[in-house]
Amino acid sequence: MAGSSSAGGRAATRDDARAVAACLTSAFHRDPVWGRWAFPEEGTRAQRLFELMRFFVLAGVRRPWVRMTDEAEAAAVWVPPGVVEFSPAEEEAFGPMLHSLFGDRADELGALFAQFDEHHPDSEPHYYLSLWATHRKHAGRGLGTALLRANLARIDEERMPAYLESTNPANLPRYEALGFRPCSEFGPASGPVITTMWRDAS
Repeated sequence: MAGSSSAGGRAATRDDARAVAACLTSAFHRDPVWGRWAFPEEGTRAQRLFELMRFFVLAGVRRPWVRMTDEAEAAAVWVPPGVVEFSPAEEEAFGPMLHSLFGDRADELGALFAQFDEHHPDSEPHYYLSLWATHRKHAGRGLGTALLRANLARIDEERMPAYLESTNPANLPRYEALGFRPCSEFGPASGPVITTMWRDAS
């Protein structure tokens, strides 16, 4: 890859949604929350996880803050300040989508998403990192970190804070190295721990 887009990424479009969702699916396949806990049946996990990730990507590409490397080797789904993640139509479609993907567990997943909402800070405007991933085929090359650093540099230019939830404790040191600090924890009963993290405006 050449040029600034390889590091700073470009805005994903609706045409990129499948590739971005595939990147996220690959990265989250073994995630404690969105992999093993949400989809314990490994044989069907990839397809169902892909559908979940595509829903979030399609919601995000209305804005230029779904960022991706040239071929979606890495991607970051951001929600800018003052913007809701889902449109009213997407909010209406979210419940049926959960029932389609999770069946009898739909209410359990709905309760977890409610916890995400409850822990999301509303005290000041901020950028929200909904999802960040590097495709497993491209892991270890620093592409995801370079993408996120470039995104955060743009956010710093706006002097805005940022917020995320980490569903994998292995990622906490990576986020801390980028200026995030742990704030609180939550998660499903007898399930994985999710850590909220905040990065002050620079």
